[in-house]
Amino acid sequence: MGKRFKGESRKTLDASGCFVVPGFIDAHSHADFTSLVHRDMENLVHQGITTVVAGQCGSSLAPLSDLSREEAEKSLQGSLPEGVELKLTWSTFEEYLREEEKERMGVNVAHMVGHGAVRAAAMGFEARPPTDEELDHMRELVEEAMKAGAFGLSTGLIYPPGLYAETSEIVELAKVAARFGGVYDSHIRGEGRGLMKALREALEIGFQAGIPVQISHHKIASKRLWGKSVETLKLFEEARSKGLDVTLDQYPYVAGSTSLMALLPPWVHDGGREKALERLRDEEARKKIRRDISEGIEGWENFAGELGWSNVYVTYVQSEANKHLEGLNLTEIKEKKGVKDEFEALFQLLLEEEGSASMVIFYGDEEDVKRIMRSPLHMVGTDAGSCAAHGPFRRGKPHPRHYGTYPRVLGKYVREEQTLTWEQAVRKMTSLPAQRFKIWDRGLLKPGFKADITVFNPDTIIDKATFTDPHQYPEGIVHVVVNGGIAIEDGSLTKQRFGVTLRKPATS
Repeated sequence: MGKRFKGESRKTLDASGCFVVPGFIDAHSHADFTSLVHRDMENLVHQGITTVVAGQCGSSLAPLSDLSREEAEKSLQGSLPEGVELKLTWSTFEEYLREEEKERMGVNVAHMVGHGAVRAAAMGFEARPPTDEELDHMRELVEEAMKAGAFGLSTGLIYPPGLYAETSEIVELAKVAARFGGVYDSHIRGEGRGLMKALREALEIGFQAGIPVQISHHKIASKRLWGKSVETLKLFEEARSKGLDVTLDQYPYVAGSTSLMALLPPWVHDGGREKALERLRDEEARKKIRRDISEGIEGWENFAGELGWSNVYVTYVQSEANKHLEGLNLTEIKEKKGVKDEFEALFQLLLEEEGSASMVIFYGDEEDVKRIMRSPLHMVGTDAGSCAAHGPFRRGKPHPRHYGTYPRVLGKYVREEQTLTWEQAVRKMTSLPAQRFKIWDRGLLKPGFKADITVFNPDTIIDKATFTDPHQYPEGIVHVVVNGGIAIEDGSLTKQRFGVTLRKPATS
């Protein structure tokens, strides 16, 4: 029996037959890309999530220069619903956080500063090392973000411009984040053939910079490597035995999701999106793209070449003319378009959509998912943004992780398959991510902590979202309380927002 408090309550919630736990903390989120225009964040609240750690994979909406602002606005506008506009009026991280703080949100948002954003603001999108002056400017931008309240530095080393950075560049910026007590959170350079080398790079950055390391959405993304999680988890334990604080997050699916532009080789992205689209219009460049995807490039995460066109599904396009292609793989799209091969289908689609298209890629094996999930270093993350099952933010056919991640772990992997115990799963969703990102007043139910609370029914909790029909809220989340306000009551959204922007106190 827990401690009883004296006094009269203003509201009583019935939790009979339910588990009452701390509000879930999403260790890996991209909700910041819509937090200013989609403040309800229904898909997150319905999962029992009360806090997200956003700005992951090197992508944050600050800092911005004039050049990177223009590029970011074009990219962002292509993924927003028709009639929804977001003007990026800020430059610094502090200015961005102040903009977000103007209104409450469905959940609390803690921010990482993205290396890709820092690099783009300092030197644009060129495929080269920074000059000494540019590197100094990048250090200054990271320092400003950490002083403003960022929780660490993230990288996305398969995405431009981050993929052009050498290890030494990242070490120098991670050292700045380390001075302020931050975390280095990395979408590594490769999760397929180059997995082990990419993991060793991430760990080496941690050792050299003296900073804790978080491995983003850890997975084994190649059939030829299935079972390799035995070695990756051993690698992490060895690093910990040598003094490196390394942990990881994971979403419980055997498919991932990202921009369709990620199918293109690194050299195509040199100079930014417009340059990439120019190259797609050039016949000689197309020939080289075909060759590079077919034969591969050393060190490049070659999704189509490694996993096959039939495992690449288009999930979102911005034009009405191509909406009928959402949910189809590239082989099926080739047939629909009546073109000679999948390359031509890809080229046409990217040009027609001006690069604004998303995909789901199937890559994994359930045994690796479970083995990683059982690791004491593992915590849960959605790798998702915010969306809704109804209204303008119901878009395309997104990865079901947007709606189902947390209930899926609890319903499928705890109750049905007993991969984890209830206690283990709740820790991976609450206190562990709170400790990892130093969110010291959340993640536990105890006096003095913020009142973020999730109440769920262990007998009924389950995800409903599927790859073919993703816009479905889960079952079994009964009540959700965010900062003491009731966001979900008896399974229904109250349509009140209680989430705030979280700032990490600078500790340098």
